[in-house]
Amino acid sequence: MAVLTISLGQHSDKGRKPSNQDFYGAYLPTEPQRSTKGIAIALADGISSSEVSREASEAAVGGFLTDYYATPATWAVKTSAQRVLQATNAWLYAQTRQSQHRYNLDRGYVCTLSAMVIKSTTAHLFHVGDSRIYQLSGTTLEPLTEDHRFWASREVSHLSRAMGASQHLELDYRAVSLNAGDVFLLTTDGVYEWLTGAEMAALIHAHWGDLNAGAEALIAAAIENGSDDNLTVQIVRIDALPARHANELYEAISALPSPSELHTGSELDGYRILRQLHASSRSHVYLAEDVASGEKVALKTLSTELSQDPASIERFVREEWIARRIDNVNVLKAPTQERPRRYLYTVLAYIEGQTLTQWMRDHPQAELASVRPIIEQIAKGLRAFHRLEMLHQDLRPDNVMIDIHGTVKLIDFGAAKVAGIAEAESKEQLSDDILGTAQYAAPEYFLGEGGSPRADQYSLAVIAYQMLTGTLPYGTEVAKTRTRAAQHKLAYQSALSENRELPTWVDEVLKKALHPNPHKRFPALSEFIFELRSPSSEILKRAQLPLLERDPVLFWKGVSLALAMVVIALLVR
Repeated sequence: MAVLTISLGQHSDKGRKPSNQDFYGAYLPTEPQRSTKGIAIALADGISSSEVSREASEAAVGGFLTDYYATPATWAVKTSAQRVLQATNAWLYAQTRQSQHRYNLDRGYVCTLSAMVIKSTTAHLFHVGDSRIYQLSGTTLEPLTEDHRFWASREVSHLSRAMGASQHLELDYRAVSLNAGDVFLLTTDGVYEWLTGAEMAALIHAHWGDLNAGAEALIAAAIENGSDDNLTVQIVRIDALPARHANELYEAISALPSPSELHTGSELDGYRILRQLHASSRSHVYLAEDVASGEKVALKTLSTELSQDPASIERFVREEWIARRIDNVNVLKAPTQERPRRYLYTVLAYIEGQTLTQWMRDHPQAELASVRPIIEQIAKGLRAFHRLEMLHQDLRPDNVMIDIHGTVKLIDFGAAKVAGIAEAESKEQLSDDILGTAQYAAPEYFLGEGGSPRADQYSLAVIAYQMLTGTLPYGTEVAKTRTRAAQHKLAYQSALSENRELPTWVDEVLKKALHPNPHKRFPALSEFIFELRSPSSEILKRAQLPLLERDPVLFWKGVSLALAMVVIALLVR
């Protein structure tokens, strides 16, 4: 299978200046990091009025190339790069504020930055200042960035945006789809102000077989044309692109054969099967023991019907991949396995306890005081997903375990969305199928929209509602609504009942978290959880409204019931 391959040529020169305040670099990692994080290239241009701009340029490029690869593999490229660059910007700005030039940014830690991350079949561009990124198209160079420069007059200008110039970084971002043979040029103003686009394109073509020589030729030509600034050039050519996204776990075991049917006493790669825990149309889960250590684990195999389906295999393998990357007490973990695998299976921690479904059967009249701690623990697990730019997407009582100590743990991540993986998948690979369970899936999924943390919030609110009422807030109607107009007609069924004691404000909190429009739910999961214990004045005010205003449907249902009872009484008389 093809892997991401590039050719890179780069060069920098102080030119006619006494020192070089530019800085550049690139990092071409090996697999699996090349697939999970991509290839990073960056250059920075210090401002001539500052004696410390060289340090600023080096910190910007060096910090980006180092810290970007320290961000989670689950994060999208845009999230990872922006957070790293914002942190570097804050550090540069703080250095200036602590120096003697705190009131003169032109002499502080300020520089431009143009950076590119190539991941899968996309180039992600990040830019601030007046260095540039071009794309070669035939014999012309198309600029992909805009200069952040303010012209006070025809002769006088200054940077309007730069790294370290402000406490808050305003960064340009652009994503470009790639084809094999694409060429990109990153350069500082010491080069592009002294050469035309046609001249630069011609020099790149003339040195197609040696891009380092091409970078040197561009700089030499700019100096010959009179450039009086520092000069830096990076030329990037895309030689080969991967056919699809790959990660180390998927590549390592997805091609392995499925094991034969397992029974009590069977052994598989050093694991002894003790008993079957669960079986479904998708997978079989067994309690197994590591023969060497005695550790009990949950060993999962894919069903025979799905063992030849690449999408099902990837979702199956992804669960263990995710479990290895989330370190949270409320999320299922995966033990480290150093032995090679001969078959397709996953290994996860064994949880001794019961599912939330079983707990609900044992507590059909659960009180708010016992429901709330469970919901709060589920929320902690979900927030661990969200911090890593992941969505669970299949939150339901069967996918929540409560161990013997009362600790709640999220399980089954086969439907999870990982931003860092999703951005590398082609449109053909992206599926509109709803992978979660219809009764708990957020309404926006049925419109073909992508999920968000508010979709997981909705699923959690459905569980909370069900634990308190024994029913679902919209019955089975949500899955039938495939248009916005239909979803606007969804009628929330109040959680209030004569059979259960529940504060009116709790119903208002649930109603908001269960709104069909995700933008009308709580902005953050933490707010939903907080309101379940300490309702805001807005919620309390809403709860005190007359029933006719708070829930007109419930009001008229009550009126209809009362009238029906009156009619029946009259008929009896």
